[in-house]
Amino acid sequence: QVQLVDSGGGLVQAGDSLRLSCVASGRTLSGYAMGWFRQAPGKAREFVAAIKWSGGSTKYANSVKGRFTISKDNAKNTVYLQMNSLKPEDTAVYYCAADTRYYTMYVPTGLSQYEDWGQGTQVTVSS
Repeated sequence: QVQLVDSGGGLVQAGDSLRLSCVASGRTLSGYAMGWFRQAPGKAREFVAAIKWSGGSTKYANSVKGRFTISKDNAKNTVYLQMNSLKPEDTAVYYCAADTRYYTMYVPTGLSQYEDWGQGTQVTVSS
């Protein structure tokens, strides 16, 4: 099991940027695909972005494509989510997650494909 700690959330205005971080301990992330999900009040948790274990491929939800960027620093055992041009509808608790099946050959986007989760970090975007 890998322990994940999310951070970097906050209260910002529409159009601002934030960078979320997810630091892992217990195991190295180098062989794992990683994802970011979010959950707004009263809504189901949804996929935001994911990156292949190698870092060579990424996928994004249509709602964030072109504004968010996921990246992975294996040396720091950390995954990032750079969020630009934030909108009020981006308000949610953001969770990072690890697909602990080593060297998955695709970019997983489903909740059930991820085994380990961070505690979440709140992002609030005011209009």
